[in-house]
Amino acid sequence: MTETHASIRQIAMATALTLWTSAVLSAPSLREGFGPIIYDGGVAFRVWAPNADSVHVAGQFNGWSTTSTPLSGEGDGNWSVDVPGASVGQQYKYVIRNGGQLLWKKDPRSTDVQNSGTDANSIIGDLSHNWQSNDYEMPTWNELVLYEMHIGAFNDSPGGLPGTFLSALQRLDHLVELGVNGIQLMPIHEFGGDFSWGYNPAYPYTVESAYGTPRQFMQFIDECHKRGIAVLIDVVHNHYGPTDLDIWQFDGFSSTVFPGGIYFHNSNDIGTDWGDTRPNYSLPEVRSYIIDNTEYFLDTYRIDGIRWDSTSNIRAKNGGEALPGGQQLLREMNDAVDAQWPGKIMIAEEFGVKNDIVRDTNDNFGFGFDSQWDDFLRNVLGDTAATGDDNDRNMFLLRDAILARYSADAFSRVNYVESHDEVGNGGTRLPSRIWFDQPDSWYSRRRSTLAATILMTAPGIPMILMGQEILMDGFWDINDPNTWLMDWTHKDQYPGIFMFYQDLIRLRRNVDDATQGLTGQNIDVFHVNNDAKVIAYRRWENGGVGDDVVIVANFSATEWETYDIGFPAAGTWHVLLNGDNSRYGDDYENLGPTMIDAASEERDGLPARGTVRLAPYNALILSQQKLPEPISPGNLLIIR
Repeated sequence: MTETHASIRQIAMATALTLWTSAVLSAPSLREGFGPIIYDGGVAFRVWAPNADSVHVAGQFNGWSTTSTPLSGEGDGNWSVDVPGASVGQQYKYVIRNGGQLLWKKDPRSTDVQNSGTDANSIIGDLSHNWQSNDYEMPTWNELVLYEMHIGAFNDSPGGLPGTFLSALQRLDHLVELGVNGIQLMPIHEFGGDFSWGYNPAYPYTVESAYGTPRQFMQFIDECHKRGIAVLIDVVHNHYGPTDLDIWQFDGFSSTVFPGGIYFHNSNDIGTDWGDTRPNYSLPEVRSYIIDNTEYFLDTYRIDGIRWDSTSNIRAKNGGEALPGGQQLLREMNDAVDAQWPGKIMIAEEFGVKNDIVRDTNDNFGFGFDSQWDDFLRNVLGDTAATGDDNDRNMFLLRDAILARYSADAFSRVNYVESHDEVGNGGTRLPSRIWFDQPDSWYSRRRSTLAATILMTAPGIPMILMGQEILMDGFWDINDPNTWLMDWTHKDQYPGIFMFYQDLIRLRRNVDDATQGLTGQNIDVFHVNNDAKVIAYRRWENGGVGDDVVIVANFSATEWETYDIGFPAAGTWHVLLNGDNSRYGDDYENLGPTMIDAASEERDGLPARGTVRLAPYNALILSQQKLPEPISPGNLLIIR
């Protein structure tokens, strides 16, 4: 054979091999799922792009070629391909052609990204983790005490980049010491910029690159679980962005009616208070995008629950007109979670509806959530504590807020006095609301901890905002990340406040089997004195010693040396917490009893009565069951 003939043959063989390889690569993938699908020896890719003329994947695995790795259309708007040799950690993008358009797009289901910028790339995320907490079980919801945390601000210093999953992990033992057993993270999905509250997500399948990698988030969750702490995340599906959105006009399609393309509602329904980027819930592909995202984090990251931001903007437009697709999304999502993860909790940030529809099942035309944020107790309790004139405190309104229940389950609401919304958006921390110039004053400390006592003893799932336990003050300016930072010097400055929250949370969780009623379904506000600004109520599950809990609160500056109230039973009642205890403040006076002998004489509709001494702006928590250590006058001790 001549050299010329050999060259022709080699060229022909190379051409045939190229064509064969291209044919193999361009065959649709038989593997299930979307986004990057890792298998032994390669990675499959599947993407929804119904208006594309062609889709290729370009990345480090093919020299960023725009033509060598085509995806095959599957006939339903989806495109897919298996890519042998592609591997974890490699960067990639989709190359989409639509008419004369050539679009480079990150994967809408990226499991990792360099960052949210349009010049950045998707990354085949490393989702491997050697879990150490395989036997972890989430606390029952009636024993759950939540701690709202911003990862970037929890353990960070002014200047430089925000805090990370790993820096937050270093402070987890503080939460163990405090006693909370659940963290509710502000949004951790990739968003525009490095500093944000997170309510501007660009890539809901990723974690914020400034906070760390997917594996580092898994490590954070694992370490929480090892410490008995559940991890809930806050998700934003009522709008996306509005910046850094590669899914905007993703496959090149847009029109006057659908300006955002396939992922977004038409022009009549696209508007929200945070930008014109409401997802198109009427499309099954968009609903699947969101439901799959929910299942992905519950499964892959082993999170324990989700707080859904502004569900009112999913189920309805701003004017209140229903969005049937959004309502269908919520029902389908909660049905899917209940079927696969019945122990996981789904919480709606829902202030527009105060009835069973938020939590009722699909069969009853409800949305199927397990609980919802409650602004009623938040508003009433915050105002009651913050107002400067005792005459303005309305005990009847506080009674109604304590009793409020939106379903048969007492834990169908999440209660709080401070959240990111209250301390931001023009608001302040409660101690600063009480006395802005002196947030560490006696008044600020007493009335803010009095509010915390009501919070922890009212029916519902209680939540505190990070820093509440160490008397953080001021406000969160959304444009100044330094105002969000946790100031850890406060823990040393106000050790009494931290001890107060420790003791209060311990009682709320019934750690010592003396306050079972605080985890129970039942409440009776049996005493309301609006003139004296005193309120008293009973919490119980089944009743009896160690179950019945009585709370007496004085919302006035007046000390009541003798104050008669009713009790559920005669006999000795032990004061398990007295907010005037000097261990909580050097300027506190230890006013009040350590125990009360209730006589068999009717009072307040109850079979027994007793006399208590009430210090100003203070509450007592009483039970017939002692704590493990004896209580001496002026020295409440709780084993930690």
